[in-house]
Amino acid sequence: MKLAIRTVASMAAGLAFFAVTLFWPAGTFRYWQAWLFVAVFALATLLPSLYLAVADPDALARRMHAGPTAETRPAQRLVMSAIYLLSAALFVVSALDHRFGWSSVPTWLVIAGNVLVAVGLVVAQLVVIQNGYAAATITVEAGQRLVTTGLYGLVRHPMYAGGLVMMLGTPLALDSYWGLAVLVPSAVVLGARIVDEERMLTEQLPGYREYRQRVRYRLIPNVW
Repeated sequence: MKLAIRTVASMAAGLAFFAVTLFWPAGTFRYWQAWLFVAVFALATLLPSLYLAVADPDALARRMHAGPTAETRPAQRLVMSAIYLLSAALFVVSALDHRFGWSSVPTWLVIAGNVLVAVGLVVAQLVVIQNGYAAATITVEAGQRLVTTGLYGLVRHPMYAGGLVMMLGTPLALDSYWGLAVLVPSAVVLGARIVDEERMLTEQLPGYREYRQRVRYRLIPNVW
């Protein structure tokens, strides 16, 4: 029951976040691109969350324990604070772009952006289903096993790869080219999170050093 309440509260907080960062700066609720984005986002996160609530509630609880204050490493508190701010900036810039007509994204590309958002979110959720220890915070738990197959056989951080795909699609889905500018600092901050996380995993998670040698790429195959 407590987990269900937390899930509902998290969804309500997400809707409030979208209202503040999308519809308020857009100056209108007549913003069909934002409504479509919110619907895609909700479906792509709600359905896997319902599955986890039944199949692996501990994994869902780990994912919901998130945010700068949940991190135990000082560097990660700073990184997560920056990620939250950049996420808000991505939405606000895209909404302002829509409001003032700085750019105009064709409908087919808005749809493509939503497809990227859905794919990125589904990949991130599949990672949690495959690896129940894939928490929202950087931590290693007692008895945690190293997952090296499936999506983890392609890149070492498939959840972040899904997040990157989602970030690429978000401004397009929200009718904005200017929002793409926020992706540059976002990618830099995400890279900093990965580097610090790998330092800790190499030190604390048995077998991770050997796994790094077998799976060469962190985020994007044949790139990095």
